[in-house]
Amino acid sequence: MGEDKFEGAGGTPGGVGQFFGGLLMAGVGTYLFLNQVQVHTAWGNFFGFNSFGLSLVPLLVGVGFLFFNGKSIVGMILTFLGFGIIVAGILMNLDIYFKPTSLYNTLFMLVLLAGGLGLIIRSLKPRKADQQPTE
Repeated sequence: MGEDKFEGAGGTPGGVGQFFGGLLMAGVGTYLFLNQVQVHTAWGNFFGFNSFGLSLVPLLVGVGFLFFNGKSIVGMILTFLGFGIIVAGILMNLDIYFKPTSLYNTLFMLVLLAGGLGLIIRSLKPRKADQQPTE
């Protein structure tokens, strides 16, 4: 029988330790960075009036079509379009703020994140024959 060789991250030989080390670094850096972010939202106005009710119209009409005929293409399109309008409206009205923190903490978070991503990408590259551990 043929000898099965262990393949590492991304199907390349080696790099498993680098991958998990980078994943840990990137995870910690992402957590610390996102912990400093505050997100606020309020439904906006459209031409001076509250537009939330108006954004529900395509969704409700689409759902009505689907209750009448479950295979209605128009109902499916209107339902997905209405849902997309609501999600887009929420995302467009987000206010994102970065909490005050020291430069050291900010650099620490960003270096962990960037270094971790760099290690993950590096672990996916195949190693040359002279870099392989010998048995």
